[in-house]
Amino acid sequence: MSYSIDFRRKVISTREEEGLSIRETAKQFRIGPASVSRWALLNNSESCCFASQFW
Repeated sequence: MSYSIDFRRKVISTREEEGLSIRETAKQFRIGPASVSRWALLNNSESCCFASQFW
């Protein structure tokens, strides 16, 4: 399933603001923890070119 950019950003911002673990975030949004993990890694990536392709 493909998730919108806005949804991905909301998931990551909620995780950061609430200090949630990847599993807690995935459970809250009813998505797989692998997606949350991947988005979090890309969000923290210093490679803006790679991240911009994803987002």
